[in-house]
Amino acid sequence: MKRYKPITPSRRQAIKEDFSILSKKKPEKSLVTYLHKKSGRNNQGRITCRHKGGGSKKKYRIIDFGEKKLNIPAKVLSFEYDPYRTSFIALVQYQSGEKKYILAPQKLNVGDEIIYSDKTEIKPGNRMRLENVPVGTDVYNIELEPNTYGKLVRTAGSSAKVLARESGWVNLKMPSGEIRKVHEKCFASIGVVSRPEHKYIKLGKAGKSRYRGIRPTVRGTAMSVNDHPHGGGEGRSGVGMPGPKTPWGKPAFGVKTRKRKSTNKYIIKRRKHK
Repeated sequence: MKRYKPITPSRRQAIKEDFSILSKKKPEKSLVTYLHKKSGRNNQGRITCRHKGGGSKKKYRIIDFGEKKLNIPAKVLSFEYDPYRTSFIALVQYQSGEKKYILAPQKLNVGDEIIYSDKTEIKPGNRMRLENVPVGTDVYNIELEPNTYGKLVRTAGSSAKVLARESGWVNLKMPSGEIRKVHEKCFASIGVVSRPEHKYIKLGKAGKSRYRGIRPTVRGTAMSVNDHPHGGGEGRSGVGMPGPKTPWGKPAFGVKTRKRKSTNKYIIKRRKHK
């Protein structure tokens, strides 16, 4: 991590990462595309996610989450920054000459070889079926259904731990503390996702959020009574109700929002709610 000399109020607060570990190269041109900005709007033009808009131009790196090339070794060419995700990414080249971007795990170096197989060596970056992963191993980029692509545990510094195997299912402890069952035929990558220090970053100023396409958030108590349930009142006043509400009048905190109740049978232990 890098701290700045406090020459301005914003510099005093800022904490930034040291990107010297990354390769000094431009992104692979064949693996880069442009995503049209939605600014939090749906296909009808209505705002469905507030506080989004603007931001710097950035290109999307096409990540291979499925990693379908079995039993073909791939060599790590470089580590790169991805503006669309919290972790670093790695450029790998297969023996056939094809190049792909993958999520970079910790303790993987340029020049290392990785492989995807039903059963392989327990080494960061290798990918294999959960039925062959030893108990106690950290995994990431985990499939929810066999032979699809990795959907679980993809953020910076995260990993899930293999706890047990029983009757065709593997018990995983997720980063949230939840323990759930995943089919043993699902693939998972060995290791921990890179860039664990991401959570310590402090932007230091509002402009850094605007660069990321995040617009200001106004408190409900600062609004009028017509705009928010918390609004109105003389001077600085409280919420004025037993619990906080959303701008649309629904309870805001402590309310369960889980909708996919069909998957409850796979959850052994719920995560701890703050």
